[in-house]
Amino acid sequence: METKILLENGTNELEVLEFVVDGNSYGINVAKIREIIPYQPITPVPNAHPSVEGIFMPRDDMITAIDLRNCLQRGQSNPGGLFIITSFNKLDIAFHVDSVIGIHRVSWVDIIKPGATVTTAEDGISTGIIKIDGKLIIILDFEKIITDINPETGLKVTEIDSLGVREETSIPILIAEDSSLLRKLICDSLRKAGYDNIIKTENGEEAWEYITKCRDAGTLDEDVKLLITDIEMPLMDGHRLTKLVKSDDTTKQIPVVIFSSLVNEEMRKKGEDLGADAQLSKPEIGNLVKVIDELLSK
Repeated sequence: METKILLENGTNELEVLEFVVDGNSYGINVAKIREIIPYQPITPVPNAHPSVEGIFMPRDDMITAIDLRNCLQRGQSNPGGLFIITSFNKLDIAFHVDSVIGIHRVSWVDIIKPGATVTTAEDGISTGIIKIDGKLIIILDFEKIITDINPETGLKVTEIDSLGVREETSIPILIAEDSSLLRKLICDSLRKAGYDNIIKTENGEEAWEYITKCRDAGTLDEDVKLLITDIEMPLMDGHRLTKLVKSDDTTKQIPVVIFSSLVNEEMRKKGEDLGADAQLSKPEIGNLVKVIDELLSK
């Protein structure tokens, strides 16, 4: 099963694939999916994490298979079912699921933040919940699942050290990032790189409200010199935010950097069409600082 991203740019919508693990419905952003294939025999890896089933080669590339049932603390999966092969953060990973239900097109506004409705096992690896025909579908945080299994796949904060000693600057940088952990890591990294005036927001809507407040007050040039945004965020995603910024004559001069695990070839084209000044994959925190340096020196 091949997947295609059919959405227009900047509509604040996403397509969610609903799948089943141990009788429960979960979701993944279709933009993360490369393909869906039947289960294939895999080769176990010695001393691997309990959630790593092993490796296999569906074509010419080697792919690691992750047992989602194990990640959700529901035991081990049996042979059978499907592999959802994903591509994000420059990694190709197969997630073992029982079955696939279908694709739902939803707005980011309709995604409920996780709370008391999710169980303890899912609480830390859920980014949101959608309600379809009375049924709750938990959208899983696949980046966190992978980072928990192998921390080296996450944000490479140590890259900042290689930049050496840098001068501090009070240039205001606005960040839109819904993950509190990533928001802290990005802010800590930027401060370490000398950028100590950081305005933090949790989604595109909050960031756009801040920008328009500064614009209406006539202080935009002093208060926002650059915007860093994730793509996947509740209420308003990064593509919609980029579109709003770049289609408004009073805000389009703000450099926009998309910093997301979803920056692949197809999503990069979307970002370019919307006017993003730069796009980087999440692990590249060192490159993020270099890009910020370049954009702010223009």
